[in-house]
Amino acid sequence: MYKVSLMGVDHLEEAYKIECEVNPSPWKYETFLSSFEVGHKGLICKHNSEIIGFIIFSPINPEAHILSISVIKKIQSKGVGTLLLRSMLDQCKAMNYKKIFLEVRTSNLQAINFYQKFGFIKDAIRDNYYTDNSEDALLMSLSI
Repeated sequence: MYKVSLMGVDHLEEAYKIECEVNPSPWKYETFLSSFEVGHKGLICKHNSEIIGFIIFSPINPEAHILSISVIKKIQSKGVGTLLLRSMLDQCKAMNYKKIFLEVRTSNLQAINFYQKFGFIKDAIRDNYYTDNSEDALLMSLSI
């Protein structure tokens, strides 16, 4: 059974291992830490006592910006990402947020399709957004 809860500083090390496993250009650990120091929020998903996924977002009422969502490879496509995103969206609705934004690599068709299933729309392209390979980012949004 999966359980979603708030991400705390004590979860960062385990979540960072997932970030490094699945992200082609992972954040630095210091970026993870400073993200919480500046007020970003996060949720984790656990199976038993193991963190198997997380989502980090920046709430700036009346909007929120998804900064990172990752699920360990061996359990991807098993509903964990859906559970995390739904939980985050439910929190944002409860806080009366109106719009959610995110960027995704234009080559990441699996993620683009995932977000579109939730109703995210394609808004714009951010040229040369990713620093590791100058790949473009697709800016997507969802009105809630």
